Amino acid sequence: MDIHLDLVGGLSGDMFVAGLVDLAPHLEPRVEENLRLSGPLLEGVSCRVERVSDGTFVGKRFHVERSQARIARDHATEHRHAHDHAHVDWRLIRRELDASALDPAVKHRALAIFSLLAEAEARIHGCDVDDVQFHEVGAWDSIADIVSAAFLIEESGAANWTVGAIPLGGGRVRTAHGLLPIPAPATALLLEGFPFVDDGFSGERVTPTGAAIVRNLIQNMAGSKAPRRLMGSGVGFGARVMPGLSNCVRFLKFEPAEESPVANDVLVIEFEVDDQSAEDLALALDRLRARRDVYDIIQTPVFGKKGRLAASIRLLGDPAGLDAIAAQCFEETATIGLRHRIESRIILPRESRVATVDEREVRLKVVKRPSSLSVKVEADDLAATPGRLARDALRRKAERDKED
Repeated sequence: MDIHLDLVGGLSGDMFVAGLVDLAPHLEPRVEENLRLSGPLLEGVSCRVERVSDGTFVGKRFHVERSQARIARDHATEHRHAHDHAHVDWRLIRRELDASALDPAVKHRALAIFSLLAEAEARIHGCDVDDVQFHEVGAWDSIADIVSAAFLIEESGAANWTVGAIPLGGGRVRTAHGLLPIPAPATALLLEGFPFVDDGFSGERVTPTGAAIVRNLIQNMAGSKAPRRLMGSGVGFGARVMPGLSNCVRFLKFEPAEESPVANDVLVIEFEVDDQSAEDLALALDRLRARRDVYDIIQTPVFGKKGRLAASIRLLGDPAGLDAIAAQCFEETATIGLRHRIESRIILPRESRVATVDEREVRLKVVKRPSSLSVKVEADDLAATPGRLARDALRRKAERDKED
C-alpha cells in the first residue's frame, strides 16, 4: 500500500494525525490508548477527533486536552521554577519516551521524528544536539501529536509514502525566539531537497513538526510510476481558517494494479557479527523480522578477520524505517557498525489466500506472474502433518486446487 500526501493547505502534526485517522477510522479508538503508554510527559492528556466540513472538504480535526488538575500542578511548578517553564529539554523527552511503555516500533518512530527536529535546532543555534531546548515543539500537545503520528504510521501498513509540492507560505511567525521568517528555519532545513510551490497564500503552511514527519517518512522523492488503484482518501484539518483555501491535508491510499509488477525502493542494511552466539543471534534476527518495516533478513556464514567464522547479515526493509531499524540492529546484535543504501527493485504482485484441504485450512502465498500464477503453501501450516510423503501430498493438493 502507498500513501500520498496532498498538502492542500499545509501540514502540521495535528493535521497529519487527523488525516490518517480519517483514512483509517478503525484506528481512532486506539490513539488515546497509545497516549496513555507515553509516561509522565503526557500524564493527564486525552484526545478527541471531531468531524468537520469547510464547505469544500469533509474530514477530521484532532484535539488534545489536558486535565485541569495537571494544568494546575504545572502552573504551580512554573511559579516555583519560572526560569525553565518555557522550554523542554530534548534529553528529557528522549529519556521519558525511552522509558515509556510504548510499542518499540512506535517508540523508535517518535524518537526518530524528534531527533530530526533536535538536529535541525542544533544546526540553527550552533549548539550540541544534547543541549537543544524545545519551545513550541516541546509543548505537551506537540509531543502528543508526534507520539500519535508515530503510532498511526506504524499501524497504517503503508509500504511507501510520497508527497506533492510543499506550499511555501510567507510572512513572519511569532515564536519563543521572536519573529521568524516563513518557512521557519527548522522547517526550511528539514525540507531541503523537496519541491516547493508558491500558491499565493501567506502564513506558516508547514510547521516544524509537519516537516519532521515528512522528512522521516520520505527519504527518496521519486515515487512509484507503476499503475496503481486509488483505494481511499482521508482529510485532516488544521485550526487556522484560510479564506479562499481549505486548510487541510489530503491522504490518498493506493494499491498496486493487480496485473502490473511493482517498482519501488527498498532499504538494504548489511553488517557482520563474529562475537555473538548463534542462538542469541537467531533470537535477535527473529525480533528484527517481527518488525512491520522489515521485509526479509538473510544470514550467510563468512570468514572474517583472523580467520574467524562470522555471520554476514543482509536486511531488506522500508526506506522510511532506516533510523528505527538501525537502532534495533544495534540493540539486538553485537555489531558496532552497519552499511545502508537505497536500491530500486521490481516485485511481482502477491497475495495470501486460504485453502481447505481434507477438512483443514492451510495458508497459501499466491504470486501473479506475467502469464501464470505461482502458489506455495506456508511452511508453518505443513508442520503439523507428520511424515515427508504426507506433507508432499498435502502441499500438492492445496497448490493444485488453487491453481485450478
